[in-house]
Amino acid sequence: MKSEGVPKNLNDLSTSERAALVMRLKRKPADLTPEQTIQRRKDSGPIPLSFAQQRLWFLDQMGYSNYFISGTSRLTGLLDVKALERSLNEIVHRHEALRTTFTTIDGQPMQIIAPRLPLTLSVLDLSQHLSDERAAETARLRSEALQPFNLERGPLLRASLLRLAENEHFLLLTMHHIVSDGWSLGVLFRELATLYEGFAQGETPRLPELPIQYADFAVWQRRWLSGEILERQLAYWKEQLSDTPPVLALPTDLPRPVVPTIEGSFVLHEISKELTEALKNLSRQEGVSLYMTLLAAFKILLARYAGQDEVVVGTPI
Repeated sequence: MKSEGVPKNLNDLSTSERAALVMRLKRKPADLTPEQTIQRRKDSGPIPLSFAQQRLWFLDQMGYSNYFISGTSRLTGLLDVKALERSLNEIVHRHEALRTTFTTIDGQPMQIIAPRLPLTLSVLDLSQHLSDERAAETARLRSEALQPFNLERGPLLRASLLRLAENEHFLLLTMHHIVSDGWSLGVLFRELATLYEGFAQGETPRLPELPIQYADFAVWQRRWLSGEILERQLAYWKEQLSDTPPVLALPTDLPRPVVPTIEGSFVLHEISKELTEALKNLSRQEGVSLYMTLLAAFKILLARYAGQDEVVVGTPI
C-alpha cells in the first residue's frame, strides 16, 4: 500500500522559526532549569486545559464549534482494512489527547482522559458507483465529517474510508482542533504508515515510547505561566486592547444582526505562482510567517473598508 498526501510541515516554517527550532534542539537537558522541564504527571484525575485548549473550549461554548483539523490520504494497492483500523486504534491508545473529552468542574473547564476509547473505521464502498454518483457521495461524506463535535461526549476523532476500486482507497481523518493541530497530523500519518506496515505483515510494530503526553504539557504550562508572569502578560494585552473600537464599521449590504452567528459564505480565488513566491520572499525578508503577512494584508483591507485606523481581528493560534 502506498500513501499520498502526508503533510511536510517543516517546509512551512519561516527562516526565523527554523532558526528558533534549531536553537531549541541544540539545547541540552542540563541547560534547562527545573521550571523549564516538563515532567510526567502522577495524578490520573481531571486535568486543567492548556491555554490553547481553553481558547478553543471558550469558542465552542460561544457556539463557534467549527474548528477542525482534517487530513486525507489516497491509498493505492491492496488494502488490509482490519490492519488499518487496528493501526488507528493503536494511535488512539498511544496518544492521550485523542482519548480526551472536556467538562466543567466547579466552574472550570477540565480535560478527562479515558483509559481506552475504541475507534470504528467507517467504510463506504463506491466501487460500483458511476463517476457522478461517486463525486456526490464523496462530497456528502466530507460534509458529514465536518459536523460539530461534542466536546463533553467525544470521541473527537472521526475516520472514514472510501473504497473507489479494489486497489484504490481514500482515507479521511477529522479531529477537533482542541486535541490536534497541523503538526500533529503529520505525526499521525507517519505513525499510521509504520503501524499499518507491521500489522499487515502479521507483526507487532513498536514505536518509541512517548516521554510525555499533551496533558503533561498543560499541567506544566499552568504551573509556569502563573502569578507574576501571567499578570505581566495579561497587563500587556489589556493595555494594547484598552482603547479598541467595540464595533468594526464595515459598509455591509444588510443590517448587522443583534446576535452574531457563524453563518456566511466564502469566495475561492487562486493566487498566481509568481505572487505566491513574492509573498513568501517578503515574509522571509521580514522574519515572519506567510500567515502573518496575509493577516496583515487582510487587516489593511478591513481598515480601508471601515475607514478606521484601529482594527481588531481574532485568530485561534
